[in-house]
Amino acid sequence: MKIEQIYTGCIAHAAYYIESNGEAAIVDPLREVQPYMDRAQKDNAKIKYIFETHFHADFVSGHLDLAKKTGASIVYGPTAKPNFECIVATDGQEFKVGGVTIKAIHTPGHTLESTCYLVTDETGKQHGIITGDTLFIGDVGRPDLAQELVEDLTQEILAGHLFDSLRNKIMPLSDDLIVYPNHGAGSACGKNMSKETTDTLGNQKKVNYALRADMTKEEFIKELLDGLTPPPAYFPQNVLMNIQGYESLDAVMSKAETPLHPKEFEAVANQTDALVLDVRNENDFVKEHVPGSIFIGLHGQFAPWVGALIRDTKQPILLITPEGKEVETITRLSRVGFDNTLGFLLGGIEAWKAAGYETDSIESISPEVFAAQYETAPVIDSRKPGEFTAEHVVNAKNIPLDYVNEQLAEVPKDEKFFIHCAGGYRSVIMSSILKARGYHNMINVEKGMAGIRTTDVPLTAYVCPSTLK
Repeated sequence: MKIEQIYTGCIAHAAYYIESNGEAAIVDPLREVQPYMDRAQKDNAKIKYIFETHFHADFVSGHLDLAKKTGASIVYGPTAKPNFECIVATDGQEFKVGGVTIKAIHTPGHTLESTCYLVTDETGKQHGIITGDTLFIGDVGRPDLAQELVEDLTQEILAGHLFDSLRNKIMPLSDDLIVYPNHGAGSACGKNMSKETTDTLGNQKKVNYALRADMTKEEFIKELLDGLTPPPAYFPQNVLMNIQGYESLDAVMSKAETPLHPKEFEAVANQTDALVLDVRNENDFVKEHVPGSIFIGLHGQFAPWVGALIRDTKQPILLITPEGKEVETITRLSRVGFDNTLGFLLGGIEAWKAAGYETDSIESISPEVFAAQYETAPVIDSRKPGEFTAEHVVNAKNIPLDYVNEQLAEVPKDEKFFIHCAGGYRSVIMSSILKARGYHNMINVEKGMAGIRTTDVPLTAYVCPSTLK
């Protein structure tokens, strides 16, 4: 038996490849399915099943494209009601993949249809359990990602289901089982996920706060929901795409891989009300960019920030990318359901300038210059509330990037202000959004708090984030 974790760091997601005796299964595939097909071909294996642990919210699954290309059957857990042909497993139903047995264990809590898959090898030994978003390493799945899609379903009800699922279905299993979760640190699907991507169930029983043996259901619900922030706006849209179906990735790529000369680019932008998304490095964007464009750099947490800030997955998008990064950008957008890319600027910003079009820039200063000037204007910290509470510039105001649209009225309109984040990425995203909204009075602080800490700018006393409630 082979069981391999296929980890995609940019969205902190793990899919799984299981192979035995010429048959294979894929669990929770991403949108681009060719790597799974290539992996099976390497083993001369036929993909028999595509197992889905739940209707995903943080990405669009590749289940439909993979099933169409391979003939594999899609499997969901009990209560799932997708708008396409699939096997809806019963609790405890077993599936054979070569000599391996995969058992569906219904574990409602993260969502109502959430299901884990217990993998037993050819010798009859229980090897591991693929836990989806039910159990992570160091955490459990947040119970509210798609709750608005089901009437009368609340965080508290789902959290109660999750408590029961963990105690009655997962914790009684063998301590030496390997836990294979869907996500690692950096995902929005949990609060305290470890950077480790696998562990034994026995060790998780010792160290995972949510698996404490003496924990009551009331304590579990309180601890799980405490500090839980609202999910990104695109999550429910991704759930619907995973339930209802979507355009094939091949069709999306065919439309999006359209090179546009500057004049064509401008015309399409004006005709479609497309958002111009610049994915270059923040240092390049600060120096010069197409007026009105939004920056979200490809090298950072690109897809999650696109989803959190653009919000509408149907939004028409025009791209400005580093040369050779067009396909990667379109693919990473499609992972989170943004399928309406109309093309990219051929030749990039240099072609734009050569065609005689104007560029814009963002005033940006070093941490040392900020240290000499910080008392002359308001300071806005665009980090998350927990980061801000742990340590911040004295008298700074926290407007998290996630909530810039909701807190726009709190941004100074008629006076200069400084803006920074942790390392310089998020502050440029926020500055680009503000400029597109008509704010041109910000001064970006390069390197963010990492640079500010090297100066004599007064900071609040540091509080370890793990102690904050």
